[in-house]
Amino acid sequence: QVQLIESGGGLVQAGGSLRLSCATSGRTFSNYVMGWFRQAPGKEREFVVAISGSSGNRLSADSVKGRFTISRDNAKNTVYLQMNSLKPEDTAVYYCAAGLRFTTSEGAYGYWGQGTQVTVSS
Repeated sequence: QVQLIESGGGLVQAGGSLRLSCATSGRTFSNYVMGWFRQAPGKEREFVVAISGSSGNRLSADSVKGRFTISRDNAKNTVYLQMNSLKPEDTAVYYCAAGLRFTTSEGAYGYWGQGTQVTVSS
């Protein structure tokens, strides 16, 4: 069982930055692909970024390329999402997820956090 706890959400002005953190339980953190997804009001949850377990390979949605960066610290069992140049359309609940496949597919991630709200004002 893997438990995920996100933190770092909040209100920020357009053009600003935020860093989300996702702390995980368990001793096999480095085995998991970690991803961030988001869900805006009235919309389906969508993939944002992912990072593989040990090699550090990354996937990013086109909408966040060049602005969002995912990283992980396997010693701390934590994954981060650095968000720069934020836009109002980035407003959403952001979810951390863990899985065993390196993919953008939501269904491949078996463990999810409770979500953290990010609001970007114009």
